[in-house]
Amino acid sequence: MPGSAVPVLLPSASAPAGSPVARAYERLAAAYPSLRIEERGAHEPLPRGVGWVGAHELAEGGPAQDAYLAWDDAQVRRDYGRPARPDVVAGFGLHRYAWPACLLITVPWFLERRVPRMPVEQVAFHRTRGRLSVRVEEFACLPDDPAASLPGARVVPGEEALRGEVRAAVAQHLGPLLEGFGPRMRRRRHALWAMAADEVVEGLWYVGSLLGEERRAVRELELLLPGALAPYTAGAGFRTLSGHGGAELTTRDRASCCFSYTIDPTDTCTTCPRTCDAERVTRLTAAAA
Repeated sequence: MPGSAVPVLLPSASAPAGSPVARAYERLAAAYPSLRIEERGAHEPLPRGVGWVGAHELAEGGPAQDAYLAWDDAQVRRDYGRPARPDVVAGFGLHRYAWPACLLITVPWFLERRVPRMPVEQVAFHRTRGRLSVRVEEFACLPDDPAASLPGARVVPGEEALRGEVRAAVAQHLGPLLEGFGPRMRRRRHALWAMAADEVVEGLWYVGSLLGEERRAVRELELLLPGALAPYTAGAGFRTLSGHGGAELTTRDRASCCFSYTIDPTDTCTTCPRTCDAERVTRLTAAAA
């Protein structure tokens, strides 16, 4: 999404003892070092105060959401020299939270085969510092995982069941936020859950490339979202383009639209359906170089 630089998350130096996700967040940090994820203990409150907002507050709307979206409105005015429609601003704001929030769940699954549950009450966000503060009280894992004996572990029988846990955990977290932002974005349920699918896919796809595991990330995401699986209304949808010299370039078409073209018609994502394949090849080739 144009103009949508997403803050990166690093783990706290003092993750709770026995944390099932600390190692995954450490690897995320090493690959994406400008972002921070801080884990809180079971009885440790999430941070509050200037700059912090709870995910549940964003879901509720009202003053907390107003203050949060004021940043996006100011960013658009500064970068584009003109205001955006309120629904476009709301879409930018939701994307900038949802993209890193999905990584809280998908990265531990991808790297450790552990799927934390993240109710909105257990996540706080500080956008200007690029920090997420989280409390993990429950997670799913496979039977042979050493973490299966930890408090809060829920053992599932196999890989497909674990993929179901990923889809359920993301839906549990994003569902209230989609409801809270939906009226401002003027989008109905189908479009909102298409956006959720995009956030899951494009976030892990990007992080997988940083970890040197893009091909595996693509395969895993195709298994995770092979198509529309309720409540998600879109799948991973990867496809391959032929680059210069026969190079294979991976792309996809976003199922949701950020409407940035309403501000600047020339400023589109590489995965935007409005971006033609020839332009994608040019951009992807330049990025690879």
